[in-house]
Amino acid sequence: MEVLHQVLQQLINGISLGSIYALIALGYTMIYGIIKLINFAHGDIYMVGAYIGFFAITQAHLSIVPSLLISLVVTGALGMLVERLAYKPLRHAPRISVLITAIGVSFFLEYTTMYFVSPTPRTFPAMFGDVAVTIDSLGGIVINGQQMLILGITAVLMVILTYIVQRTKTGKAMRAASFDTETAELMGINSDRIISITFGIGSALAAVAGVLVGIYYNSIDPLMGIMPGLKAFVAAVLGGIGILPGAVVGGLILGVVEAFVSGFISSTFRDAAAFAILILVLLVRPTGIFGKNTKEKV
Repeated sequence: MEVLHQVLQQLINGISLGSIYALIALGYTMIYGIIKLINFAHGDIYMVGAYIGFFAITQAHLSIVPSLLISLVVTGALGMLVERLAYKPLRHAPRISVLITAIGVSFFLEYTTMYFVSPTPRTFPAMFGDVAVTIDSLGGIVINGQQMLILGITAVLMVILTYIVQRTKTGKAMRAASFDTETAELMGINSDRIISITFGIGSALAAVAGVLVGIYYNSIDPLMGIMPGLKAFVAAVLGGIGILPGAVVGGLILGVVEAFVSGFISSTFRDAAAFAILILVLLVRPTGIFGKNTKEKV
């Protein structure tokens, strides 16, 4: 019974962590789906979102929902600005040039934040105190307030994103551009506008993840986006990069694996497990869980 309790508890912990990876991975996979760019600055967009939420809570004394909305809007605008200034001029440049630019943008965001905010970690204010729910029917597992917030907000954002992509004209244009950008342009779709909107939505989701991580771990710093950004990339590859459901499933799987490794083996191997999954996926199924093999003409 004790083992079952531990398994269920780690499962809840893993789903909470995986939900955050899923939010970040969605940005990776949306951007890659349209312009085939691995935006390695995405993890640092997540970090900026965390700081905006932090200052909204501590300096403006706002509650969690307005702080999330401010972080979402400002960071979404930042993502669109980065796309316009750094990536749009390189739209037809070699892939390696865009990749190097993404790494440069990543360093620029990190060290600009250090200069203006200081490299010292900041302590996020406690938002829920000792709020928790114990489910006796499942062996007494505990879901704390932070986990409930993460799961609730992630579920709401997934529903909203699904609606946007499946039901709105912008979402249909995004899917058309993802399938074939040139043909979409011939059909009257403004690809530059759609790409900019995609960066904005992906950055907004990453910002929410940043604020939720600050609330969950009570600490943020200018380099906090490096490892979660890489793990979200692993999650996107695991699920099938370019496929939205794949990013969600990949994030949840990665979070659960990390939680089980931390709980039953050692937290030392948590990061190693994430990248071991990446290696296995690339060896066994390079297209990911939901990906399909495609043939390219040479």
